[in-house]
Amino acid sequence: MIQPHGGTLVSLLIEGADADALLEKAAGLPILPLDSRETSDLEMIATGAMSPLEGFMSQADYDSVLSDIRLADGTVWPLPVVLSTKGDAPAPEVGTQAALAGPDGEILGIIEISDAWQPDKKAELLACYSGSNAEADEEHPAWGWLNSVGDTYIGGRITLARLPRHADFNEHRLTPAETRANFAECGWSTIAAFQTRNPIHRAHEYLTKVALEQTDGLLIHPLVGDTKSDDISSTVRMRCYETLLERYYPSERTMLAVYPQAMRYGGPREAVLHAICRQNYGCTHIIIGRDHAGVGSYYGT
Repeated sequence: MIQPHGGTLVSLLIEGADADALLEKAAGLPILPLDSRETSDLEMIATGAMSPLEGFMSQADYDSVLSDIRLADGTVWPLPVVLSTKGDAPAPEVGTQAALAGPDGEILGIIEISDAWQPDKKAELLACYSGSNAEADEEHPAWGWLNSVGDTYIGGRITLARLPRHADFNEHRLTPAETRANFAECGWSTIAAFQTRNPIHRAHEYLTKVALEQTDGLLIHPLVGDTKSDDISSTVRMRCYETLLERYYPSERTMLAVYPQAMRYGGPREAVLHAICRQNYGCTHIIIGRDHAGVGSYYGT
């Protein structure tokens, strides 16, 4: 089976008595609240979907990603994965630990803080989301998120005692270790991932059929993290996918799982991120659309 990005599938979720001890320790630490996008990233880091990341990015990794599309050690990585302060909250001290709380207030784990810095948010917007335009303007969805968070980014390794709770799609929430195990059980050596945030239409049908002609299996892997308010809801989309897998696609060669990441609308850079993460899930191929992860006219076809 294809190796994870960077060579090792990261696992930062602990269980049993170790998890209980971590939560007890976290109760005495300062709390860093996460928004929904950061919580999605936290889940993906902890389960290895974002291997080789072991936490939120350091300043050196962040700067390198913006300028060179690589982590500081040279590993290809296209977009920032960062944790921010919220509101007027002061930045925690480097060398300390903090508890990580999801949007519902539940403590999920701990971060060992290695970095805290003030990013140039406009430079991040221009470097990562400008596309074919001369520059990305403040209408891009990324600018809304950048302005919603505090002025300090925090980097550091994480350890989770539990994953975020979800009210929906739990039967389809497979970790990279689980998809890899399922692919092995099916005897698939080559697997095409279909990244989607829309219902499957006729062009998608054609592309997925072509993929099945060339690979052993097809993973329908819809994104169910945050999207724009005018995108079709994940609940509606999942009903479409489930119906197609039940009544149309060959069940012995097709699998449905959800991809918990939030959309960045980062165009080509985000296409690379989607491919890297699917490699971690065990996929050898990915279908990239004509304006993958695009928005408006920022990237073109």
